[in-house]
Amino acid sequence: MNDTRQKVAVVTGSTRGIGRAIADALWDDGYMVIYSGTGASRPGDLPDDRPYQLCDVSDAEQQDALVRYILARYNRLDVFVSNAGVAPLTRLDALETTPESYDRVMNVNLRGAFFLAQRVANEMIALRKTPLSDYSPRMIFITSISAYAVSINRAEYCISKAGLSMAAQIFAARLACEGVPVFEIRPGVIATDMTQGVKSKYESMIADGLTPIPRMGEPSDVARMVRAACSGLLDFTTGQVLNADGGYHVRRL
Repeated sequence: MNDTRQKVAVVTGSTRGIGRAIADALWDDGYMVIYSGTGASRPGDLPDDRPYQLCDVSDAEQQDALVRYILARYNRLDVFVSNAGVAPLTRLDALETTPESYDRVMNVNLRGAFFLAQRVANEMIALRKTPLSDYSPRMIFITSISAYAVSINRAEYCISKAGLSMAAQIFAARLACEGVPVFEIRPGVIATDMTQGVKSKYESMIADGLTPIPRMGEPSDVARMVRAACSGLLDFTTGQVLNADGGYHVRRL
């Protein structure tokens, strides 16, 4: 491994959108970043020197393979960013949500995310007991304003993000004594392919005052918050929620 990239990070769901921006930002900051996604082959636009690993986070075997690959090749894991997530294939009223859609979203966004984080947490605890140089691990969960803002036509997504927000708090409480700070980043309305189909709707809502900062967010806005969480400047806190939402969370009259 290149000595200039001693620290290792993995970002789930990092082939596009927010995850890709986060992975690229950490790479620019000098991390050896493992990009991951559900594609069997590496993305065509990913530079050859950047490692890519298949990982559908809802698949326990692929979770295990990802962690084993990282530890076997790099012998450490400094930053874990739980970003992978899916939206409902079809937006349906909460009274019409199907068990199939619910299970698909929850298996990726919550169940898979929780158990992969559990595995990584145990590995980080073990690594803390080894003589690694400059080892200050941290975990970061990418949730959403949907953790608390209701969308009645994608109930399963909102429930999954609310659950992941609680998971972040649980890991923060459990890992504090192990020296592993945990952060939750809540993106708001971010311009990605996931929001492309409703972009005009969101732009209109923002123009009408939805957010104090009058624009949609960019994936780079979320990536900068991840960089802040990894900087070490925020380490006298854990379980902290960082809102990348243009001020949406501010209650106004």
